Amino acid sequence: MIYTKLNDGRSMPLLGYGTYKVEGEVDPERCVSEALEVGYRLIDTATLYRNEGEIGRALSKCGIARNELFITTKLWTDVTNEAQAFASAERSLKLLKLDYLDLLLIHWPTAHSVEVYEAMLKMREQGLVKSVGVSNFKEHHLEQVILASGVTPAVNQVELHPIFQQKELRSYCNGKNIVVQAWSPLMRSVALNLDNLSAIAAKYNVTVAQLILRWDVQSGISTVPKTTNKSRMVENFSLFDFEISPDDMRQIELLDQNARQYRDPDNHGF
Repeated sequence: MIYTKLNDGRSMPLLGYGTYKVEGEVDPERCVSEALEVGYRLIDTATLYRNEGEIGRALSKCGIARNELFITTKLWTDVTNEAQAFASAERSLKLLKLDYLDLLLIHWPTAHSVEVYEAMLKMREQGLVKSVGVSNFKEHHLEQVILASGVTPAVNQVELHPIFQQKELRSYCNGKNIVVQAWSPLMRSVALNLDNLSAIAAKYNVTVAQLILRWDVQSGISTVPKTTNKSRMVENFSLFDFEISPDDMRQIELLDQNARQYRDPDNHGF
């Protein structure tokens, strides 16, 4: 496993297991248990995902030391003040069966981001949260919370994949020592059908998914792919025994179309 250093001094795995839409008929407890068996130690969830309780059961049964796990959750957009932020985080902690969260994120920017972020910093002071960050923030959203609080987020989790590489935002975050984390790194499997990637993946005898995820971690981008299939979990985790050449890294970078596929943070509608 490759780790990255956060700007608050803590370490975070670059590769994690995402749990968006791992709910309902898909058993989140089984999926997270299997991910932990495979070797994942970063588990990413959110109040929106409605699976924190099942994840908590998996964590409580896994037998892995707490300091080896890195658990992230997110505050939804209906959290608009300090009291609601604390209530939401404490509810998540209870469901996850944890004494603290490794990382708490604001899920999407809102008019209340500053107040919520400042509440999260108080949680960090109290030990409820070890690191604080944001999700789906553009540069101007980041500037707003940094200027208001004087504290730079540790992580910014955003849409990022081969045709939307967020180069300007990544450059900004690198300058602020903010770790960029990719959600939907495989474009919900759409990226697996890109011909150019298939040709490059064949050179390394790996799948397109492995190639994309390796490109992420080799670029210093944290990534949280989701799958409910254990064999795919193993596949996605098998990134650490090959390295993409500088030439092929550039070829992947040339696929960038700056084409956002999902919601725009400036007009997300939540």
